[in-house]
Amino acid sequence: MEFFVFVSEQFVLISLLVGLIFIFAWTERSKGGKSMSSSQLVQMMNADEAVLVDVRPANEYQAGHIHGAINIPHTKIASRMSELEKCRSKTIVLADNMGQHAGGAGRALSKEGYNVRRLSGGMTEWQGQSLPVVQGDKG
Repeated sequence: MEFFVFVSEQFVLISLLVGLIFIFAWTERSKGGKSMSSSQLVQMMNADEAVLVDVRPANEYQAGHIHGAINIPHTKIASRMSELEKCRSKTIVLADNMGQHAGGAGRALSKEGYNVRRLSGGMTEWQGQSLPVVQGDKG
């Protein structure tokens, strides 16, 4: 009950705090690259304008991934970034399960000058739309 009294008495401060948290979250999310829909990804990959990097662990990637994806787990993005050097002129699209790791990997790539986007909803949304996945090591 005391919590609600505090909130009602400090409404302006609480509102300011919530607003600042929202702005911080939005800013941090945007640093990892803008979101991109599945259909936009397909169009860009078909036009050879994008490279898809799956940042999930290798076992999840092998269980099912988007055709043409390169697997670089988010924990290894810094040490394996050189593998993407040949793709610098293209948009790098990051995919994970639901978006939880793509932002961090996107920030690291953006710092190095890559044009980065994130697959909206990750593999969960891709599979939810009944889009095809392939299994095994090769994309």
